[in-house]
Amino acid sequence: MSQVTPGVILLIIAIYFAILILIARYSSRNADNQTFFLANRNSPWLLVAIGMIGASLSGVTFISIPGVVGGDGYNMDFSYMQMVFGYLVGYFVIATVLMPIYYRLNLTSIYGYLEERLGFNAYKTGAFYFLLSRTIQGSFRLFLVAIVLQKFVMDALGVPFFLTVLFTIILIWVYTYKGGIKTIVITDTLQTVCMLAAVTFTIWYIGKELDLGGIGGIIDTVKQSEFSKMWFFEGGWNDPNNFFKQFSSGALIAVVMTGLDQDMMQKNLTCKTLGDAQKNMFTFSVILIIANILFLSLGALLYIYASSKGIDLPARTDQVYPTIALDYLPPVVGIFFILGLIAAAYSSADSALTSLTTAFCIDFLNFEKSDKSEAEKRKTRLKVHIGFSILILIIIIIFNALNNDAVINSLFKAAGYTYGPILGLFAFGILTRRKVMNKGVIWVAVLAPIFTYILDSNSQEWFNGFQFGFTNLALNGFLTFLGLYFISRK
Repeated sequence: MSQVTPGVILLIIAIYFAILILIARYSSRNADNQTFFLANRNSPWLLVAIGMIGASLSGVTFISIPGVVGGDGYNMDFSYMQMVFGYLVGYFVIATVLMPIYYRLNLTSIYGYLEERLGFNAYKTGAFYFLLSRTIQGSFRLFLVAIVLQKFVMDALGVPFFLTVLFTIILIWVYTYKGGIKTIVITDTLQTVCMLAAVTFTIWYIGKELDLGGIGGIIDTVKQSEFSKMWFFEGGWNDPNNFFKQFSSGALIAVVMTGLDQDMMQKNLTCKTLGDAQKNMFTFSVILIIANILFLSLGALLYIYASSKGIDLPARTDQVYPTIALDYLPPVVGIFFILGLIAAAYSSADSALTSLTTAFCIDFLNFEKSDKSEAEKRKTRLKVHIGFSILILIIIIIFNALNNDAVINSLFKAAGYTYGPILGLFAFGILTRRKVMNKGVIWVAVLAPIFTYILDSNSQEWFNGFQFGFTNLALNGFLTFLGLYFISRK
């Protein structure tokens, strides 16, 4: 039974959201559509860098990454850091290749580049796949948090899962519907601080409980534990944790899920200049390395603590951190955990909802080319915002009925199929000067994920035990690139 009562948790949520709503009221004064979409291009770069940490980590990292440290398969021990170091390569490409393009074209939606370079169908295809990708990702991340709140809070109050999710989404909508990205740049910074504070406090308390003798003792204990192995060179390409597979996957995932993702790039495009946006990206990269080391260290300490206290851990690794924090550690640790969990959930879910609204309004309703009045556009934007809120609610309910894997693996596997065509489209546009046949683009973007799924599903049998894993993203992007080449001319 949780040592933090449901009443206390609800009080924390209420106070937290009261603060977010106050921030929203302050940041959304005199807000118009440009404020919602780009914060009038006036965001301080350091604020954006800190806020992006929370959006990148999300509830998936907050709960899943500490859990998989002691699991089997993908990302066991500290192998996840191999992927994180790969992220650095991807972030460098984003700052030096993609950002200059976005700023040169003065884009609101980054998929506008595809229209200029490859034509109408490529533009709409890229935008569609973003909507699909971010809807799935945002729903996965919010779903993860919702099931934890359900287990430790709402079940005790007799509240059904549907109402838990509905309540969660309504709260997000309340503080984002007016200020949009301008509000999120500020709230994400607060949420990042809360998340990292929760992890740091939990690490400190477990170190104290195990009498590890301060920071040095904690570091030594983690390094000497059975969970600290970081580099996996010996397993070959059939090993899901192989360094080269993880590192290359990390680089591609960073490029696609940050640099080619309207959600993450929309924050960067709120900076005043390209130089500010690049400073933001490089600063964010350094902080992200430190943050992930903290999460993995927490994971090792959770398993060490459970072993020393004889705690039976749940079968699902996603439940390891919440179980120990809420059932076995003092209430103050549980309070910090709930605060961090809420921050992790909403730092990604709120920006997802805003970016989905932005992409649909700009890419499919043609706001920038429309002669409608500002008031008419605002009414339409509000309807779109509500529509995506309802869609995410429906998808989470479906996930609750179907999910049986660790969410972190499901998230990246899904991204390999939905982000692959986006990677292929941008790569073809940037790396070649060929013109594509407009009508064939959609067929290429549909067939590439299908062939990727067939190859991925049969890879062990067809390729002597080889598993694509996260590299299915590279395969999908390559097949898209190849298909575009065949339907193009000089």
